[in-house]
Amino acid sequence: MMKKISPFFAIVLALFAACQSKTSQSNSDDPTALNTTDSAAKAPQCYQSINNRDTAALTLNIDNEKVTGSLSYNIFEKDKNTGVIAGIVKGDTIIADYTFQSEGTTSIRQVAWLKQDNQLIEGFGDVAEVNGKTQFKDVKKLSFGKSMIFQPIDCK
Repeated sequence: MMKKISPFFAIVLALFAACQSKTSQSNSDDPTALNTTDSAAKAPQCYQSINNRDTAALTLNIDNEKVTGSLSYNIFEKDKNTGVIAGIVKGDTIIADYTFQSEGTTSIRQVAWLKQDNQLIEGFGDVAEVNGKTQFKDVKKLSFGKSMIFQPIDCK
């Protein structure tokens, strides 16, 4: 019995040590860069935008350059929409597809945020419908105005 257990524990110990020794790089030179280190990937990052009667909530799970999460908008006198995002992080910018439900219909549209002073500022630009998805015509021409500013909040 002891001979069967020892190799098992040796394998488990080796796997544990390998996982613990993994190091990640942080872009510490750029204070606006989104935190994509392993420790940040394990903890969701939550944000909220409140502008008069319009609200939005965003939860991000960042793993290296990939981002997933949930997003909901509750715009005054419009139908609420709730869904999920999946996309990429490039420096201080997130570009993702937002798959959401609104008025009983599932839709997909591209969303973008720029990290600035610990906030996420939503980007807007010209869009086109491509293969059933609303996407930006040119992500390099996005405008990051001040209409939807997401402040960090504690995740619930």
